[in-house]
Amino acid sequence: MRWFLLLLLLLNAFYYVWHQQQAPLRAKEVASASSYQGARKDIRLLSEAESPRLPARQPEVEPQAAASEAAVCLFLGSFEEESRARVVEQRLLSLDIQAEVHSIDAAAGVEFWVYLPPLASRQASLRQLRELQARRIDSYIITQGELANGISLGIFPRSDSADSVMQRLREVGYEPQMRELSRAHRSFWVRVAPQSRRLADEFLLGQLAGDFAGLQHQLMPCEGVALLR
Repeated sequence: MRWFLLLLLLLNAFYYVWHQQQAPLRAKEVASASSYQGARKDIRLLSEAESPRLPARQPEVEPQAAASEAAVCLFLGSFEEESRARVVEQRLLSLDIQAEVHSIDAAAGVEFWVYLPPLASRQASLRQLRELQARRIDSYIITQGELANGISLGIFPRSDSADSVMQRLREVGYEPQMRELSRAHRSFWVRVAPQSRRLADEFLLGQLAGDFAGLQHQLMPCEGVALLR
């Protein structure tokens, strides 16, 4: 009986080996290259799918334009007296508005100066001065400048008045000369710094105009205006 069971096992093993050798080989399927390329087209990176589109970059303000805006100041004025400008300055400073008093000299016309040139010495000029005063001609010694020791005969607002004095002097033997002098008018303004311009709004400017008759406000270049210390 034992030999019979052993024989059956050997037969089963032989049959299994023989069956495996007789079974046809199965070809392993390989995906085509075209299928791989088609699948590749559908692949997207996670960062591409989830990251939002960035907004377009806004154009930057040119530094030159910003600098030009910063170089313009608000001026309040004008004042004939510096003391009144100082009152407005202190009022603005109390409101944390940076302000300073500036003076502006504007041309106000021409004046005409009649004079006698300096002589060889101061003693000679003093003798000439006494002669003029003896003739009742208003005159005084010039003490400084290129015409020092010369004699001033007056400054006149009109050329015909100067010509009249010169004619009178020529008639008595003198040789007067004349110079044109530019006459300047000084006014005072309160300058508001560029960084404080937004604080000087229409309401505040209206209050200042009510407290200071004739007060005006203008935008002018910050530089080129004399600062009073």
